[in-house]
Amino acid sequence: MLTLVLPRRLVGFEGAARRSASVAQRNIAALKTAYWLVMLGGLLEPVLYLFSIGIGVGQLIEEITLPGGRTIGYAEFVAPAMLASSAMSGALAETTFNFFGKMKFMRLYEGMLATPVRPIEIALGELSWAMLRGSVYSAAFLVIMVLLDLTTAGRALLAFPAAVLVGFAFGALGMTISTLIRGWQDFDMIGAGQFALFLFSGTFVPATTYLPVLRWLVEITPLYRSVHLIRGISTGTLGVVQVVDVLYLVALTGAGLFIAGRRMERLLCR
Repeated sequence: MLTLVLPRRLVGFEGAARRSASVAQRNIAALKTAYWLVMLGGLLEPVLYLFSIGIGVGQLIEEITLPGGRTIGYAEFVAPAMLASSAMSGALAETTFNFFGKMKFMRLYEGMLATPVRPIEIALGELSWAMLRGSVYSAAFLVIMVLLDLTTAGRALLAFPAAVLVGFAFGALGMTISTLIRGWQDFDMIGAGQFALFLFSGTFVPATTYLPVLRWLVEITPLYRSVHLIRGISTGTLGVVQVVDVLYLVALTGAGLFIAGRRMERLLCR
Protein backbone atom coordinates (compact mmCIF):
# COMPACT_ATOMS: atom_id res chain seq x y z
CA MET A 1 0.00 0.00 0.00
CA LEU A 2 2.85 2.39 0.80
CA THR A 3 4.40 2.03 -2.64
CA LEU A 4 1.04 2.77 -4.28
CA VAL A 5 -0.07 5.75 -2.19
CA LEU A 6 3.13 7.56 -1.25
CA PRO A 7 4.49 8.12 -4.77
CA ARG A 8 1.14 9.56 -5.85
CA ARG A 9 1.34 12.10 -3.06
CA LEU A 10 4.99 12.86 -3.70
CA VAL A 11 4.28 14.00 -7.25
CA GLY A 12 1.32 16.13 -6.29
CA PHE A 13 3.29 19.40 -6.37
CA GLU A 14 3.99 21.78 -9.21
CA GLY A 15 7.15 22.90 -10.96
CA ALA A 16 10.52 22.33 -9.36
CA ALA A 17 9.04 20.78 -6.22
CA ARG A 18 7.17 18.21 -8.33
CA ARG A 19 10.29 17.29 -10.30
CA SER A 20 12.39 16.99 -7.12
CA ALA A 21 9.72 14.77 -5.59
CA SER A 22 9.81 12.56 -8.67
CA VAL A 23 13.47 11.77 -7.92
CA ALA A 24 12.54 10.65 -4.40
CA GLN A 25 9.61 8.70 -5.87
CA ARG A 26 12.02 6.79 -8.11
CA ASN A 27 14.06 5.73 -5.07
CA ILE A 28 10.95 4.53 -3.26
CA ALA A 29 9.88 2.50 -6.27
CA ALA A 30 13.34 0.87 -6.42
CA LEU A 31 13.28 -0.32 -2.80
CA LYS A 32 14.13 -3.95 -2.13
CA THR A 33 13.72 -6.07 0.99
CA ALA A 34 17.49 -6.22 1.56
CA TYR A 35 17.57 -2.42 1.85
CA TRP A 36 15.53 -2.53 5.05
CA LEU A 37 18.11 -4.86 6.58
CA VAL A 38 20.80 -2.27 5.79
CA MET A 39 18.69 0.40 7.47
CA LEU A 40 18.26 -1.81 10.53
CA GLY A 41 22.04 -2.09 10.81
CA GLY A 42 22.36 1.68 10.68
CA LEU A 43 19.96 2.01 13.60
CA LEU A 44 21.55 -0.71 15.70
CA GLU A 45 24.99 0.93 15.77
CA PRO A 46 24.05 4.02 17.84
CA VAL A 47 21.77 1.90 20.04
CA LEU A 48 24.68 -0.43 20.85
CA TYR A 49 26.91 2.56 21.65
CA LEU A 50 24.21 3.91 23.94
CA PHE A 51 23.90 0.64 25.86
CA SER A 52 27.61 -0.18 25.98
CA ILE A 53 29.08 3.26 26.69
CA GLY A 54 26.20 5.46 27.77
CA ILE A 55 24.68 2.96 30.16
CA GLY A 56 27.50 0.42 30.69
CA VAL A 57 30.46 2.75 31.15
CA GLY A 58 28.10 5.29 32.65
CA GLN A 59 27.81 3.09 35.73
CA LEU A 60 31.47 3.93 36.46
CA ILE A 61 31.24 7.66 35.76
CA GLU A 62 29.85 10.32 38.02
CA GLU A 63 27.25 12.75 36.79
CA ILE A 64 28.19 15.21 34.06
CA THR A 65 27.93 18.93 34.78
CA LEU A 66 26.48 20.97 31.93
CA PRO A 67 27.69 24.55 31.19
CA GLY A 68 24.72 26.03 33.08
CA GLY A 69 25.68 24.12 36.22
CA ARG A 70 23.00 21.42 35.99
CA THR A 71 24.15 17.82 36.51
CA ILE A 72 22.77 14.87 34.54
CA GLY A 73 23.52 11.17 34.31
CA TYR A 74 26.10 10.01 31.80
CA ALA A 75 23.53 8.10 29.73
CA GLU A 76 21.43 11.27 29.45
CA PHE A 77 24.55 13.08 28.27
CA VAL A 78 25.49 10.49 25.64
CA ALA A 79 22.02 9.69 24.24
CA PRO A 80 21.47 13.03 22.41
CA ALA A 81 24.92 12.68 20.85
CA MET A 82 24.00 9.21 19.59
CA LEU A 83 20.82 10.65 18.09
CA ALA A 84 22.78 13.36 16.27
CA SER A 85 25.35 10.81 15.11
CA SER A 86 22.57 8.53 13.87
CA ALA A 87 21.04 11.37 11.84
CA MET A 88 24.48 12.17 10.42
CA SER A 89 25.24 8.56 9.50
CA GLY A 90 21.88 7.96 7.84
CA ALA A 91 22.14 11.10 5.72
CA LEU A 92 25.77 10.52 4.73
CA ALA A 93 25.13 6.89 3.80
CA GLU A 94 22.61 7.96 1.16
CA THR A 95 24.36 11.07 -0.12
CA THR A 96 27.91 9.76 -0.39
CA PHE A 97 28.28 6.09 -1.34
CA ASN A 98 24.84 5.63 -2.92
CA PHE A 99 24.77 9.07 -4.55
CA PHE A 100 28.27 8.66 -5.98
CA GLY A 101 27.40 5.26 -7.44
CA LYS A 102 24.29 6.59 -9.13
CA MET A 103 26.14 9.57 -10.56
CA LYS A 104 29.47 8.06 -11.64
CA PHE A 105 28.77 4.41 -12.45
CA MET A 106 25.05 3.82 -12.93
CA ARG A 107 24.81 7.08 -14.91
CA LEU A 108 21.31 7.40 -13.52
CA TYR A 109 21.26 11.17 -13.41
CA GLU A 110 22.28 11.56 -17.05
CA GLY A 111 19.04 9.83 -17.98
CA MET A 112 17.08 12.09 -15.66
CA LEU A 113 18.55 15.18 -17.32
CA ALA A 114 16.99 14.06 -20.60
CA THR A 115 13.72 15.05 -18.91
CA PRO A 116 12.84 18.56 -17.60
CA VAL A 117 14.55 17.68 -14.27
CA ARG A 118 17.51 19.98 -13.50
CA PRO A 119 20.65 19.14 -11.47
CA ILE A 120 19.55 21.17 -8.43
CA GLU A 121 16.21 19.33 -8.46
CA ILE A 122 18.03 16.00 -8.51
CA ALA A 123 20.02 17.17 -5.49
CA LEU A 124 16.84 18.22 -3.66
CA GLY A 125 15.15 14.93 -4.50
CA GLU A 126 18.08 12.84 -3.29
CA LEU A 127 18.33 14.93 -0.14
CA SER A 128 14.61 14.40 0.53
CA TRP A 129 15.06 10.66 0.07
CA ALA A 130 18.04 10.67 2.44
CA MET A 131 15.90 12.43 5.01
CA LEU A 132 13.21 9.77 4.81
CA ARG A 133 15.87 7.29 5.92
CA GLY A 134 17.31 9.64 8.53
CA SER A 135 13.86 10.38 9.95
CA VAL A 136 13.22 6.66 10.51
CA TYR A 137 16.49 6.42 12.45
CA SER A 138 15.73 9.51 14.52
CA ALA A 139 12.14 8.55 15.38
CA ALA A 140 13.13 5.02 16.43
CA PHE A 141 16.03 6.26 18.55
CA LEU A 142 13.86 8.88 20.27
CA VAL A 143 11.37 6.18 21.21
CA ILE A 144 14.21 4.22 22.81
CA MET A 145 15.34 7.32 24.71
CA VAL A 146 11.85 7.89 26.09
CA LEU A 147 11.46 4.23 27.07
CA LEU A 148 14.78 4.35 28.93
CA ASP A 149 13.70 7.57 30.69
CA LEU A 150 16.60 9.51 29.15
CA THR A 151 14.26 12.30 28.06
CA THR A 152 10.57 13.14 28.18
CA ALA A 153 8.05 12.55 25.41
CA GLY A 154 7.54 16.31 24.98
CA ARG A 155 11.26 16.95 24.58
CA ALA A 156 11.50 14.03 22.17
CA LEU A 157 8.85 15.66 19.96
CA LEU A 158 10.93 18.85 19.90
CA ALA A 159 14.14 16.92 19.25
CA PHE A 160 12.74 15.16 16.18
CA PRO A 161 12.66 18.24 13.86
CA ALA A 162 16.13 19.15 15.17
CA ALA A 163 17.38 15.70 14.15
CA VAL A 164 15.76 16.15 10.73
CA LEU A 165 17.60 19.47 10.35
CA VAL A 166 20.85 17.69 11.25
CA GLY A 167 20.14 15.14 8.54
CA PHE A 168 19.49 17.85 5.97
CA ALA A 169 22.77 19.57 6.82
CA PHE A 170 24.87 16.43 6.59
CA GLY A 171 22.97 15.25 3.51
CA ALA A 172 23.80 18.46 1.68
CA LEU A 173 27.40 18.21 2.86
CA GLY A 174 27.58 14.59 1.71
CA MET A 175 26.35 15.44 -1.79
CA THR A 176 28.92 18.21 -2.08
CA ILE A 177 31.69 15.81 -1.10
CA SER A 178 30.42 13.21 -3.57
CA THR A 179 30.76 15.67 -6.44
CA LEU A 180 34.37 16.37 -5.47
CA ILE A 181 35.84 12.92 -4.83
CA ARG A 182 37.64 11.03 -7.61
CA GLY A 183 36.85 7.37 -6.93
CA TRP A 184 35.82 4.69 -4.44
CA GLN A 185 39.21 4.86 -2.68
CA ASP A 186 38.35 8.33 -1.42
CA PHE A 187 35.56 6.87 0.69
CA ASP A 188 38.23 5.70 3.13
CA MET A 189 38.92 9.36 3.91
CA ILE A 190 35.21 10.07 4.29
CA GLY A 191 34.88 7.19 6.74
CA ALA A 192 37.89 8.37 8.72
CA GLY A 193 36.56 11.92 8.87
CA GLN A 194 33.12 10.73 9.95
CA PHE A 195 34.60 8.59 12.73
CA ALA A 196 36.78 11.47 13.92
CA LEU A 197 33.70 13.67 14.16
CA PHE A 198 31.92 10.93 16.06
CA LEU A 199 34.68 10.71 18.66
CA PHE A 200 35.59 14.38 19.06
CA SER A 201 32.36 16.39 18.88
CA GLY A 202 31.45 16.49 22.54
CA THR A 203 29.96 13.04 22.05
CA PHE A 204 31.34 11.24 25.09
CA VAL A 205 32.96 14.08 27.05
CA PRO A 206 32.14 17.80 27.33
CA ALA A 207 34.07 20.06 24.96
CA THR A 208 35.33 21.98 28.00
CA THR A 209 37.67 19.06 28.81
CA TYR A 210 39.81 19.79 25.74
CA LEU A 211 42.65 22.28 25.52
CA PRO A 212 41.46 25.76 24.39
CA VAL A 213 42.76 25.38 20.81
CA LEU A 214 41.26 21.90 20.44
CA ARG A 215 38.02 23.05 22.00
CA TRP A 216 37.73 25.81 19.40
CA LEU A 217 38.26 23.28 16.60
CA VAL A 218 35.68 20.94 18.12
CA GLU A 219 33.05 23.62 18.52
CA ILE A 220 33.12 24.69 14.86
CA THR A 221 32.45 21.19 13.54
CA PRO A 222 28.94 20.43 12.24
CA LEU A 223 28.45 17.39 14.44
CA TYR A 224 29.31 19.34 17.59
CA ARG A 225 26.71 21.99 16.70
CA SER A 226 24.23 19.17 16.05
CA VAL A 227 24.99 17.43 19.35
CA HIS A 228 24.81 20.74 21.21
CA LEU A 229 21.40 21.55 19.72
CA ILE A 230 19.82 18.16 20.39
CA ARG A 231 21.39 17.87 23.87
CA GLY A 232 19.95 21.24 24.81
CA ILE A 233 16.47 20.10 23.75
CA SER A 234 16.75 16.63 25.27
CA THR A 235 17.96 17.85 28.67
CA GLY A 236 15.74 20.92 28.81
CA THR A 237 18.66 23.38 28.83
CA LEU A 238 17.74 25.41 25.76
CA GLY A 239 19.26 28.87 25.44
CA VAL A 240 20.21 31.54 22.95
CA VAL A 241 23.24 29.56 21.83
CA GLN A 242 20.94 26.90 20.35
CA VAL A 243 19.75 29.57 17.89
CA VAL A 244 23.36 29.73 16.69
CA ASP A 245 23.28 25.96 16.20
CA VAL A 246 20.14 26.19 14.08
CA LEU A 247 21.52 29.03 11.95
CA TYR A 248 24.78 27.10 11.48
CA LEU A 249 22.96 23.99 10.25
CA VAL A 250 20.59 25.94 8.00
CA ALA A 251 23.56 27.75 6.44
CA LEU A 252 25.38 24.44 5.94
CA THR A 253 22.32 22.98 4.24
CA GLY A 254 21.95 25.94 1.90
CA ALA A 255 25.64 26.08 1.04
CA GLY A 256 25.83 22.33 0.48
CA LEU A 257 22.82 22.30 -1.85
CA PHE A 258 24.11 25.27 -3.82
CA ILE A 259 27.58 23.79 -4.32
CA ALA A 260 26.25 20.30 -5.06
CA GLY A 261 23.80 21.66 -7.63
CA ARG A 262 26.48 23.69 -9.38
CA ARG A 263 28.96 20.82 -9.35
CA MET A 264 26.38 18.38 -10.71
CA GLU A 265 25.58 20.83 -13.50
CA ARG A 266 29.26 20.95 -14.45
CA LEU A 267 29.75 17.19 -14.24
CA LEU A 268 26.56 16.07 -15.96
CA CYS A 269 25.84 18.84 -18.46
CA ARG A 270 29.25 19.24 -20.05
